[in-house]
Amino acid sequence: MGYEAKTMRSALTGNSYPGRGIVVGKSADGAKAFYAYFIMGRSENSRNRIFAEEGDNVTIYPYDESKVKDPSLIIYSPVKRVGQDVIVTNGDQTDTVEQYLKEGKCFVCALKTRCFEPDAPNYTPRISAILHFKDGFSYEMSILKSADGKGEKCDRFSFFFEPVDGEGRFIHTYMRDGDPLPTFEGEPERVLIPNDVKQFSEEIWESLDKDNKISLVCCAFDLATGEMQRIVTNKYGK
Repeated sequence: MGYEAKTMRSALTGNSYPGRGIVVGKSADGAKAFYAYFIMGRSENSRNRIFAEEGDNVTIYPYDESKVKDPSLIIYSPVKRVGQDVIVTNGDQTDTVEQYLKEGKCFVCALKTRCFEPDAPNYTPRISAILHFKDGFSYEMSILKSADGKGEKCDRFSFFFEPVDGEGRFIHTYMRDGDPLPTFEGEPERVLIPNDVKQFSEEIWESLDKDNKISLVCCAFDLATGEMQRIVTNKYGK
């Protein structure tokens, strides 16, 4: 991979189903840390969701509780804050990382205890990120994916990043739509991060496939003051 970063519009346009995605990076002016997390859905069960803000955290709830068939892989907290760390994931591994951090253990240690989702034949990867705000800003990402296509072995990849002004990294669960869905490959993609979180949120939301996009959260932290600016967009409002 070269050093050319894409816009999120370029990274998403034309891909009808990247699945769930995490972006972490630093604003162009170097003053803010950003994260974004989106979910998509093809089935009625996975489309029946909204993001809800709960203090520093974000939790997924069913939009219509009467339509919930299997909550196990669709209802979770994608964002949690623990001290000076912010966890962003695509599943209940958020809780595993939270528990390990509270015990003084690390992000990678927590994810060594987990594997991909048990949703054969897709074996959806678990993607995760953590933003560290102690002693400056840095971040890590992880993907846990099926090693053999049979759901018997798990590969665990971890990435440690030194932030670059105006750039971030983007990891998503699937390369594209398919049956079964093809798992994300390679290292997290280089993407451009603007200064304005509202602009970033609009760029991502407008670039996601209109039929399959469900919810998006974008957040910026002022590195000098710690002030948080967060935007949540739901296809289905309360």
